[in-house]
Amino acid sequence: MNTPDRFDNTRDERALDPARVIVDPHHHLWDHGDAAGVASGSKPFLLQDFVRVIDDSGHRVTRTVYVECSSMYRREGPREFAPIGETEFANGMAAMSASGRYGDCCVAAGIVGSANLRLGANVAPILEAQVAAGNGRLRGIRFPTAYADAGLFGQPPDPTRKGILLEAAFRDGVRTMQRFGLSLDVWCLHTQLGELADLASSCADVTIILDHLGTPLQLDASSEPNSEVFTHWRAGMTELARRPNVVVKLGGLGMDVTAPIGRAGGQANSSELAREWQPYIETCIDIFGAGRCMFESNYPVDSTTCTYGALWNAFKSIAAACSEDEKTALFSGTATAVYRLGSRA
Repeated sequence: MNTPDRFDNTRDERALDPARVIVDPHHHLWDHGDAAGVASGSKPFLLQDFVRVIDDSGHRVTRTVYVECSSMYRREGPREFAPIGETEFANGMAAMSASGRYGDCCVAAGIVGSANLRLGANVAPILEAQVAAGNGRLRGIRFPTAYADAGLFGQPPDPTRKGILLEAAFRDGVRTMQRFGLSLDVWCLHTQLGELADLASSCADVTIILDHLGTPLQLDASSEPNSEVFTHWRAGMTELARRPNVVVKLGGLGMDVTAPIGRAGGQANSSELAREWQPYIETCIDIFGAGRCMFESNYPVDSTTCTYGALWNAFKSIAAACSEDEKTALFSGTATAVYRLGSRA
C-alpha cells in the first residue's frame, strides 16, 4: 500500500484573503537521513518541497525565516563549530531562492542558527563564524532549552537541559550575542515561562523571541480556557509580557510533542484548528499586543496535524476581528521588524 505524502497539499483548502502578505518567521528545511534526533527518519524537506507547499496553499508568502533544527552539522572540526554547517546549508537554500528560479517567495531571507551559549563569553568565536556563514542573512541564535520530565517527541528527558535558562554561563552567552546584533529565539514549555521571564530581565538589551506560544503541555486535552494548564500558561505569559524585550510567535500548536516528528500527517481543517487554537492566540494578542506577536507555520513539523494552507486559513479566521493594522503586524509587520528583513511587498 502506498503511504500518503504528508507534504502533498494539492488538495488544500482555498486560501482565505489570498492577497494578504505573509512573512513566515519560523520553518525548517532538512535531510536528516539516519542521523539520531527527534526528526530521525523523517522525510527530507528542502527548498523545492517548501516552495511547492507554499504554491499549493494559495497564500501570498513573500519571505520566510529559517530556524535551526540540527540539520547538516559539520562532520569534521571542533564540535563547538559543527552548527556552522547548518547556517551554510540554510544560506545555500536562501541563495537558490534569491535567484528567482524557484518562485517569488524569498525563502530563508533571515536565518536563525545555533551555538552553544553555555560557553558564556567563549561563544564569541562561534558567533563570529555564524555571522560570516550567514552572509548577511543571520538574524539570531537558538539553543535547545525545552525540557519536560516526561521527555519530548518520544525521546527520554535530557536532564542536562533542565534549568538552562537560569544558568549564569548561558546568560553570559546571551549577553555576548549583543556584540553581533543577534536576537535570541527560545523554545520552552509553559512550565518554564518563569525561568524565561527571569532571563529576559537579566538580559534586557537582547531581543528574545518566544517560539510556539510557550507550548502549553497537554494542549489537546487542555485547550479550554478554564483548564489548569491554560490558567498556568496564561499567568506565565502575563508576567513575561512585562518584559518589553520579549515578542511571541503564534503557532507550533499543531505539533505533538509526545510523538516522533516523522509520523504520518494529519488532516484537520481550518475550522477545527481555529476552534482549538483561538483561546491561546487571542490571549497572546490581548496580553502582548499585535505589535509583539507574529504568526508562524512551524512547517514541516506542524504537517503532522494539517496542511500549510489550512494552517494559514486558521490564523486568518482567528484574526478576522482584528483591525487592518493589527492584521498587518500579525502576518508580516512584526516578523519583518524583529528579524530586520527590510520592506518587500
